[in-house]
Amino acid sequence: MVAVAAAATPIRVSVVGVGVVGEWLLRAIDRHRERLRDEYSLELSIVAVANRDHGFVYREGGIEIADVLALKAAGASIGELERTERWPTALAGLAATETDILVEVTQSPSFDGEPGLSHLRHALRHGVSVATSNKWPVALAGVELSDLAGQHDAGFRAESTVMSGTPLLAALSAGLEGAAPLRLRGVLNATVNYVCTRMAERASYADALAEAQQAGLAERDPTADVDGLDSVAKLMVLSALVFGVQLEIEDVGRRGVSALTEAGIEAAFAGGRRLREVATIDPGRRRLAVEASAVARGDPLFEVEGTKNAVSLEVDPLGEVAISGPGAGPELAGQGVFSDLIALARDRAERARWSA
Repeated sequence: MVAVAAAATPIRVSVVGVGVVGEWLLRAIDRHRERLRDEYSLELSIVAVANRDHGFVYREGGIEIADVLALKAAGASIGELERTERWPTALAGLAATETDILVEVTQSPSFDGEPGLSHLRHALRHGVSVATSNKWPVALAGVELSDLAGQHDAGFRAESTVMSGTPLLAALSAGLEGAAPLRLRGVLNATVNYVCTRMAERASYADALAEAQQAGLAERDPTADVDGLDSVAKLMVLSALVFGVQLEIEDVGRRGVSALTEAGIEAAFAGGRRLREVATIDPGRRRLAVEASAVARGDPLFEVEGTKNAVSLEVDPLGEVAISGPGAGPELAGQGVFSDLIALARDRAERARWSA
């Protein structure tokens, strides 16, 4: 008897945000098409791409990834894609078209998470599964978004919002079903941890930050990193998706490394200790904080060096679960989104086969 391979399930994908992470994702989909068909029986079709400058571009029969990448390489608008329909905004395009999975890889601001939050809400309310690296919408409304996914039978994954794609959120949520999270501590910002590591090697704060900027780890304006706001967003994501508790920015105490005096920095390194920006969720002690502080040898965060990030979660009845890995880079974020996309596509394909 000759085995017959299962036909690949077609999955329509819309990608909102064709920047560095979006481009990496498109290349990954194109590069792994054969593997996706052979190993997962998936045929991913990019039916829409969008960005803030050029709007939302859609082709029902699918858009060639090579055409998108060629336009991007030439500095041209995705609006120049041939035989497509176009809307001025991603939200308008999503409302007028159909897709199975939305990949949302834009960057929304901390004060309202828009327009990314509206993209995610619209998709989930219409039963469209979502993979996102856009952290502020998840930070500000993660519990609501998770609830919407459940109510409308859609998938929702946001692995790249914390630790840039190191497998964390799925492990600490779905991977620990039935266990109760008690408290969490983590090093969540790669830029700040690099700065702290260099200061331990006797570089000044200013020199260490300049090195991080030169290495592409820190933005020209590094305020969100060194003031602790980026870690606050990630702590809020963890609270929503692991603890099921929605926080506001004001709920989290914050003292970034930029707030330390020279004497404070010296004190943090006294007695062989190391400086870390520690994010803490401890409901029992009513403690929610992101704080640059000293950690002693033996602390799980003591050995977290350079651009590595780590999270230590205490759960009942397992005890302490620790996950560490690289915490920065568009390739890592792109891989996290790609993994989320594959998981969501496999789930939709499985449901389609059961309902057939």
